[in-house]
Formats: sequence, structure tokens, C-alpha cells
Amino acid sequence: MTSHRERNDRKSPHRGPRRGADFRAPAADAAGWIWGWHAVEAALANPDRPEPALALVAADRAERLAAMKPGLAFEVRDNNAIARHLPAGAVHQGVALKTPALEGVELEALAAPAGGFLIMLDQVTDPQNVGAIFRSAAAFGARGVILQDRHAPQLGGALAKASAGAIDKVPAVRVVNLARTLDRLSDLGWTVVGLDGESHTDLSDAFDGRPAVLVMGSEGEGMRRLVGEHCDVLAKIPMPGGFESLNVSAAAAIALYEASRRTGPHRTREQG
Repeated sequence: MTSHRERNDRKSPHRGPRRGADFRAPAADAAGWIWGWHAVEAALANPDRPEPALALVAADRAERLAAMKPGLAFEVRDNNAIARHLPAGAVHQGVALKTPALEGVELEALAAPAGGFLIMLDQVTDPQNVGAIFRSAAAFGARGVILQDRHAPQLGGALAKASAGAIDKVPAVRVVNLARTLDRLSDLGWTVVGLDGESHTDLSDAFDGRPAVLVMGSEGEGMRRLVGEHCDVLAKIPMPGGFESLNVSAAAAIALYEASRRTGPHRTREQG
């Protein structure tokens, strides 16, 4: 087994574990980290990601990380030292990577030719919710997730952890204007289904056999008026139990399941 090296060896070529002194990273440093085993494993398996700038692992997990990606350079730290790089309360499970956030793909690359289904998030800003939606998108075979450039969290950190690695399996597109993007998707052959609890159309009746884009609004404000005007149909999730509201990530999971039944799933990166 390769021996551990001190931090002053860090600049020399090295593969395998390195042990360094503990230090507290500045708060801004936390933005570039991914933590938790599912998120880290998916990031390391994603060919679109560069090799991480820094990988940290607890001693009792080092062999697992080494087996996950042979040749990966990493440093062995205790759990408290790993936690100092991350936001308060981050459940890192003994592993973290310093890596740039995913930038996303171009709309045309994701949506042409039309097929399967997509999900668009209109100002859904909570990383936990967006991460959970990515996880559902991967589970039900969505072709990708469309996010607004300025009103969506970065694809890393708490979002990556909540997604259980799905951000590295489901492509994402960041766009400036959602309404114009919906117009372009319509031109490419997609039907646009907006989720609106006030609609009289049940979601199961909203699909017309064409590839579909599901549009989800934020929990507080819902879908914005201009975005709704660019939908082909507005639909609701029927709730016979009488409870009139669902968390946006729970609603998205139901909508994605219904879309998978009506349009057929798309293969994710992991599925090939």
C-alpha cells in the first residue's frame, strides 16, 4: 500500500492517499465541494467532469475510495477536518471532493430531436428540492432538467448530496429566459405541460402522445404568469384525499412518473 505523505509533498506527482494537517477553509471555499458517497461516486464516474482539485477521505473509507477510481489522488483526514471545508451540518459520510460545479449542456443538444420528457423548474431555488427533483428525474428516465440561469442553485454542494448523484446522470440546461425557451421547444416538437393546482384538467389527461416538457413553479409563487402563457396545457395532480398542497419535489416526482407512463423514459448517462 502506498505510504502517506506530508502536506509539503502535495505538489509532487502522486497517486493514492496523502495525510495533511488540519485547517479551516474560508467560507467561500465550501461552494466548490461535493460530499456523500452517492454524490462522490457519481461525480467520479462522470466523464464530463475533470479530475477533482482535491479529494478528502476518512482513514476507514480510504480503501473504498481508492477502489472506486484507481489512480485518484486523495488526502486522508479525520471527519472533523473534512467537515471544516463544508457548510455546517453537511453529512459527508467521510468523503468530499473539491470540483467545479457542472455547467450544463446546450438546449439543442438536449432537446433535438424531441423524445421522452423533460422537466423545467421556474424559480425553484431550494437546493434540497432541486436535488430531490434531479433524483426523481433520474429514477423515471427524464431526458434532462431545464433551469433558469439566475434563479436556480449551482449543481453542487447540498444539491448534489440531495440528488444522490443524479446531477451527474441527468443532463441540465441553464437558460436566460424560460418563456423563449418554451417557444423553442415547441418549435422542436415538444408539448408543454404546466403544473397548476387551479387547473380543471387532470395531469393524466394532459399528454397528447408527443414528447413532453413538464413545467414546475416555485412552492410559494407557483408558475409565473408569462411562463404559464407559453404552456400548451395547464394541469393539476388530482388529490382525492382533500389535502391541497404538495412539496414541489413531491409533486415533481408524481408528475415525472405520469410522464414516464405517457411518453416513455429517456436513457440517462448511466444507462448509456
